[in-house]
Amino acid sequence: MTADHEAHPAHLLLHADWSRLVKQWATTAGLPVHDEDTHVSLDVTRRQAAADDLHVHLTTSSRFLVAFITNGRTLGPGELARAAAAANAWNIEQLMPTLSVWNVRGKQPHLAGVCTLPLLCRMSQPDFDATASGWIDQATTMFARCREVFRL
Repeated sequence: MTADHEAHPAHLLLHADWSRLVKQWATTAGLPVHDEDTHVSLDVTRRQAAADDLHVHLTTSSRFLVAFITNGRTLGPGELARAAAAANAWNIEQLMPTLSVWNVRGKQPHLAGVCTLPLLCRMSQPDFDATASGWIDQATTMFARCREVFRL
């Protein structure tokens, strides 16, 4: 290999290599991976006293790699309006991850952050690692803000 080639890591097509990129990122970060046919899930355990443990579910739609990030906390019936307000406030200020109230009509509604990447993009492993790690950092901040400002 030439020095120039080593200086520029291979850029992989996300559509074909998303699962491999995710698993390598998780392995490097020391995160346990639950690999299924259609998705990859992992848990991020935070050691900071006030930080949430996160569950990350990565899958694809027809055009995107989608990461759903939750803190595992369900919302009570009286918390839906505050959760919607928290999502609105976060999305106006930050937008990434996009904060939503999920499963509103189900038994256990919860907050979830959503991050996406187009499947047609190409990324090196270091670029993907930085992006995915950024999602986790932003989600940690997002859930902390929900807890501190909206008591969720």
